[in-house]
Amino acid sequence: MRKLLVLAMAIIFVTGLASFSYGAGTADEAKAMVDKAIAFMKANGKDKTLKEVSTKKGQFTKDDLYVFILDMSGICIAHGANEKLIGGDLTRLKDYDGRFFIKEIVEGAKTKGTGWVDYHWENPSTKSVDNKSTYFKKDGDLIFSCGIYKK
Repeated sequence: MRKLLVLAMAIIFVTGLASFSYGAGTADEAKAMVDKAIAFMKANGKDKTLKEVSTKKGQFTKDDLYVFILDMSGICIAHGANEKLIGGDLTRLKDYDGRFFIKEIVEGAKTKGTGWVDYHWENPSTKSVDNKSTYFKKDGDLIFSCGIYKK
């Protein structure tokens, strides 16, 4: 049953990305988008930020970039690509190599505060498994993240 849940969450995660047109975002753009989301929260509060981050085609999505926000246990509380993930425990997601990459993001946020996690994920534009890297930054009790596909 647990494997089915993880598989279902992975399918939802990937299919939510399929709605984005492909334009390969850069590491600098991912960092800037995370910083912009954190600044937005400081100016507008948590509730407004969660709503804005979860708005498809809003200011926190661009081409294949989108912000998602986790709490410190790995529960998704905002997602710019797939609202069905909101409320779910994303630490159960595995990449194509079996890595619990969201769990790594949460642990990195707790220990380092900011960083990158590399993993293999299906690129919704090419349908191939590509190298992906997600930038994360802890702010208070939230983890702001944005991923890029690496060339």
